[in-house]
Amino acid sequence: MIPVKVKICGMTRMEDALQAVEYGADAVGFIFHKKSPRSVSMSTAKRIVAALPPFIEAVGVFVNEPADRIQRVVESCGLSAVQLHGEETPAFCRRMQRKVIKAVRIKDEQSLNGLSHYKVSAFLLDTFSEQQHGGTGTVFDWKLALQGKKYGPVILAGGLDAANVSKAVAQVQPYGVDVCSGVEKSPGIKNPAKMKAFIKAAKGL
Repeated sequence: MIPVKVKICGMTRMEDALQAVEYGADAVGFIFHKKSPRSVSMSTAKRIVAALPPFIEAVGVFVNEPADRIQRVVESCGLSAVQLHGEETPAFCRRMQRKVIKAVRIKDEQSLNGLSHYKVSAFLLDTFSEQQHGGTGTVFDWKLALQGKKYGPVILAGGLDAANVSKAVAQVQPYGVDVCSGVEKSPGIKNPAKMKAFIKAAKGL
């Protein structure tokens, strides 16, 4: 079995990103949504991305942004993929000039209905919340993630931490897992011990 890919999201500091990579993260995420407590500036993201070693994915997270702004951020910061967390349509996703991860907020089986229309690199399945577009820190029913796999590679998110991620990986066998609040001291500030424990548990090391 191929080891699960691990993305640590909500990076705002160089030291956190480099530490995540050192511990074995495959990707780091940068949130360009102004309303997020983990929002990062283009200049900070650009500086961090430039310092990443080769083979590490740098993913930009966007919520209902115009395509031209996404493209500008992607090119300026050197991002390798975009993660779209809003109500972006299949046609909008096709306009992106990078790999697209489409985030889908899972409430029930109905939440999976539109997935077949999207031709994207992967689906990030997160917990539905009325209040926010992600980073809820709560778990959804992983049986729904298993159903989601028939539409494409699945990245599991929502309430994951070092205590439950190995169970999640065993049950869902996703392409990847994504964590943000589960490895933080405070929004945007990572806890090195939590990052290390999460990556070890996810990869079964």
